[in-house]
Amino acid sequence: MNDIIRQLADVLEDRKQADPASSYVASLYHQGLDAILKKLGEEATETILAAKGGTPQELVREVADLWFHSLVMLAHEGLEPEQVLRELQRRFGLSGLEEKAARGKR
Repeated sequence: MNDIIRQLADVLEDRKQADPASSYVASLYHQGLDAILKKLGEEATETILAAKGGTPQELVREVADLWFHSLVMLAHEGLEPEQVLRELQRRFGLSGLEEKAARGKR
């Protein structure tokens, strides 16, 4: 599963050099962080709505859109999806309460 995320991250990185007129992702990068965050917010809202009243397939599609735009945001900020995966790995096996308590100590 990580392979598709890595492949997508590589494509998103390549799109930083693409002409904004020829690539949706390049156009998002060209518009800047605020445009990317606006799109991410839209996708988060659509995901919530799909979870509340959509079909399972609609929810899957909206989560895919949310993940995709999250990866766009990470790439724009110079971050790699592996960094998020490592953070999830670090948290694995911790209770949510332990993890939250540890955040306050950092």
